[in-house]
Amino acid sequence: MINMMGAGLVWPTLPSLVSELTGGTVSQTAAIYGATAVIFSLMQFIFAPLMGALSDRYGRRRVMLVALTGLGFDNILLALAPTIGWMFIGRAVGGILGATISTANAHIADTTEAKDRAAAFGMIGAAFGVGFIIGPILGGFLGSYDLRLPFYCAAALSFGNAIFGYFYLEESLPEDKRDKSSLKRANPFGTLKLLTSTRVLMLLGIALMLVSAMQRGLEALWVIFSELQYGWNSQETGFSLAVVGASYVFVQGYLVRKVIPRFGEINTIIGGFLLSSLMYVMLAFNTNGLLGYLGIIPYIIGWGCAQPALQAIASRQVSDEQQGLLQGSLTSVGGLAAIVGPALSTTSFSYFTSSIAPVYFPGAFFLFGAFVLIISAWIGVFAGRADAGTLKNTSA
Repeated sequence: MINMMGAGLVWPTLPSLVSELTGGTVSQTAAIYGATAVIFSLMQFIFAPLMGALSDRYGRRRVMLVALTGLGFDNILLALAPTIGWMFIGRAVGGILGATISTANAHIADTTEAKDRAAAFGMIGAAFGVGFIIGPILGGFLGSYDLRLPFYCAAALSFGNAIFGYFYLEESLPEDKRDKSSLKRANPFGTLKLLTSTRVLMLLGIALMLVSAMQRGLEALWVIFSELQYGWNSQETGFSLAVVGASYVFVQGYLVRKVIPRFGEINTIIGGFLLSSLMYVMLAFNTNGLLGYLGIIPYIIGWGCAQPALQAIASRQVSDEQQGLLQGSLTSVGGLAAIVGPALSTTSFSYFTSSIAPVYFPGAFFLFGAFVLIISAWIGVFAGRADAGTLKNTSA
């Protein structure tokens, strides 16, 4: 929760800071901001498996505390950045240290039974959502006075989080269950190999890759898109991000526990992706700010229920000793998708809002995203059949 508060603080103002440092047009700012998002994601893709493997080898607690402390210093660097070059350095360091979600998910896998993991992963999402309610609202408010002030506050939260974790976070992985060989497989492409070990993991990995690319593209574009399409300022954008957080709290803190047991994990994945695709269609053409707010809710319901269901199925495919490596692999897929997504969304936005575009269409990326989400739902059908076959063979 505290971690996401820090991330939410800087999100509404980060594009404005990029614009201040470069002094470019909306199209130019979108392209450069997209490049900073890509470098962040590239570093996360490379280092997320290492974070997961390190936690398998040395324990979850130690890795988490080191990363949180480093994020504090990284936010100070971003607050002091005098040029766009320093911004790129800060985003690169943030990507390296920001892969703690894989460690957090491994901690959850350590401390829950397989049948309870979907709900437990949902609670992690709910905690993130609570942080994301407070962070963007406060960040948008502070950013209206000083664009760099949210970064100082985010640094203070990271340091405070590390102190909190030092005293209260317990180690979840006993010495006798630590994987001494995990570091040998701690590279982005090596961990992706784990996702090809079963048909279920391969299909889930492909679906996660596609959906995450669209999700990351949306995240990278939202602030710039909403300012242009709806005329929002940083406070209004921050409020919209808080709506995202509030929706996540409800969906992953409550709805996940109701939906997944009733409809099943695979049906939740399929239905969730299809529901989210409706929001992308709406975003592609909508110019009404109120509908922009309302459209967030069905999207979060769809994605928020599908994500923990996907993680729960994946976690059943590997042993207890490989949970950290698996979560690092899933995070690595997200990191790879986050390279493609922001590059695609910001480049398409930059092109279709420029003078050389054949038609003015800021929402072009979202129309494409709707088709990708539908394809992901179709892949989920095959993943469900493969998982059912695996469970049948295991029972036999």
